Amino acid sequence: MTTNPFTPNFGQIPRVLAGRDLLLVEMDGAFDNAPGDPNLTSILVGARGTGKTALMTQLASNAQAKGWIAVNVPCVSGMLEEIAQGTARKAAHVLAPTEDSHVTGLSIGQIVSVEWERDAHSQPTWYSRMTAMLDQLSAQGTGLLITVDEVRPSLEEMIQLASYYQLFVREEQKVALLMAGLPGEVSSLLNSESVSFLRRASQHHIGKLSDEDIGLALQETAQSAGKRFDGESLNAAVNASEGFPFMMQLVGFRAWQAAAGSKHIEREHVQQGIQRAALDMKTRVLDATLNELSPGDFGFLRAMLPDAGESLTSEIASRMKQSESYASQYRKRLIERGVIESARRGSVRFALPLLKDYLPEYLDIA
Repeated sequence: MTTNPFTPNFGQIPRVLAGRDLLLVEMDGAFDNAPGDPNLTSILVGARGTGKTALMTQLASNAQAKGWIAVNVPCVSGMLEEIAQGTARKAAHVLAPTEDSHVTGLSIGQIVSVEWERDAHSQPTWYSRMTAMLDQLSAQGTGLLITVDEVRPSLEEMIQLASYYQLFVREEQKVALLMAGLPGEVSSLLNSESVSFLRRASQHHIGKLSDEDIGLALQETAQSAGKRFDGESLNAAVNASEGFPFMMQLVGFRAWQAAAGSKHIEREHVQQGIQRAALDMKTRVLDATLNELSPGDFGFLRAMLPDAGESLTSEIASRMKQSESYASQYRKRLIERGVIESARRGSVRFALPLLKDYLPEYLDIA
């Protein structure tokens, strides 16, 4: 039985990473041009389900193929020490090099160890330990890429990392920082005076994919494992995906399951897949998103429900029985959380697949 080629897991690199070619090329150039390339300090900004984590994983893999050390951490307490120990593990062969050695490529799964000799009376600080390792890496022509997923400006260690990283850049170390986060969290981070230099970081907004890119990714992924969508079924899968990479993977995964034993993924398989993918989307993305919202947020979203497509902010305010300035506060909050998006001046629409249909069920309203 052929393994299902679709990967609806957060952060897993898909077989076909569609629609991100320009960013991949830019980042490859940055790894070649270091130090000094502005893309070496980058932030991936996007809603849940847009593929930020998978893209960041791919970029880390590309960096390692070019001889960089890549250390990937979540934005949680203890992340600074994880970065230090992760660098020491992955760079052990570089930190104690043989004469005339030079790194040309690394594999992702390397697990090795290195021990630090410490004076009994003076423990080195995180900054001094990292500087010592970066100096040795630079001497071997090797850079360090640090990736941080789901940035949280409320975490003090995130602010500390950004501040120390600025010093590494000033010292012309061969180092890169790649972060990913929701629009609101990134906005809060950039508004922090403690790390104001991050406002000059390259921001890459990871949004929806075109129908053409979605269709290409679905078909090429299926063909890589010996199946094929027919024309009608492919169109149905593209429409159900609504431009979201995660939804595309869900639909593809479930349609593939439904087509077990067949060489073709037909319309009936896709319809079954869409139904199961919708349940997955609700429990894995929509619930997590809606659980974070306030009563005011829900008041704004409920006021959008009567509209077939776009909603005028003025009409939303009227339905909420509030002023436009009051409604605009929640408009801004919901856009930053990736729940809605600006359609044109003065109007918004739901940004997440299935959200409008699911919202009455979530709120238990008729």
